[in-house]
Amino acid sequence: MSRRMALRSLKIGTRGSPLALWQAGWVRDRLVERYPQCAVSLVKITTSGDRILDVPLARVGGKGLFVKEIEEEMLRGGIDLAVHSMKDVPAEFPEGLGLACVTEREDPRDALVSNGVPFAELPRGARIGTSALRRQAQLLAIRPDLEMVMIRGNVETRLGKMEKENLDGVVLAAAGMRRLGFAGLVTEYLSVEISLPATGQGALGIECRMDDRAVIEAVSFLNDPVTACCVGAERAFLGRCQGGCQVPIAAHGQLVGDELRLSAFIGALDGGRSARGAISGPAESFAALGVELADRLLEEGGREILREVYEGGGEK
Repeated sequence: MSRRMALRSLKIGTRGSPLALWQAGWVRDRLVERYPQCAVSLVKITTSGDRILDVPLARVGGKGLFVKEIEEEMLRGGIDLAVHSMKDVPAEFPEGLGLACVTEREDPRDALVSNGVPFAELPRGARIGTSALRRQAQLLAIRPDLEMVMIRGNVETRLGKMEKENLDGVVLAAAGMRRLGFAGLVTEYLSVEISLPATGQGALGIECRMDDRAVIEAVSFLNDPVTACCVGAERAFLGRCQGGCQVPIAAHGQLVGDELRLSAFIGALDGGRSARGAISGPAESFAALGVELADRLLEEGGREILREVYEGGGEK
């Protein structure tokens, strides 16, 4: 940072869940290591997604429910930056705000916790808890006999619901399990062929005011170009589909050399219909690849599937 001594303090906005605090704390620690003269603090902010715990998020809009209040505080000047799970960030930002960088990705896969029983061996009619319509749609496409139970809350709460709600298993993001030290509880990391991850899953995004050049420059060292490219393609797909983080849309990018391969999925909630495909091309064309694949899948039935999801309020 050329103005290394310019920033004497930084306030990071974050949700108050254990995982959100871990993620924001990780960013804070990296900033303190690099700029020891800078006082970096966390500001906990309760979002709409944190308050609404008894209603499926798709019924109340889905887009921005975990970031809206944080962004409002940033626009007021109460915080300097925010740390988000990229899978919670809508494709578009409010005027004046934007993504400063994307950190190196953790394991992007979904993880099954099921008392040692792998997915293929779950008993017929097994009750599986999930917080995502995306997971529900994909798992039912493979195992229509499963009973999917929508559960809300932080990672610990959802794990606890296995016993409280007599579930045979729960499916969560592997990244959150690993970051919170729960990897030992994972029965199986689901392959992307079984459950394609949410857009941005496993990556952290740092959002700030786009006119605050000092902050943008200060956090730039945390950007991982490979992850930023893959997540950029995934988010271009999401944006073209006009989807939020709580609809049955999945996309996962992988970089091999200079070529990007993007796989994506749009599925009906009962698993009965889906549009799935992949595209490959030059990494520098990541956004165009995401848009092209979205257009293809929307034409192959995805548009009608999403219309029915929105009209049904995210319920079966």
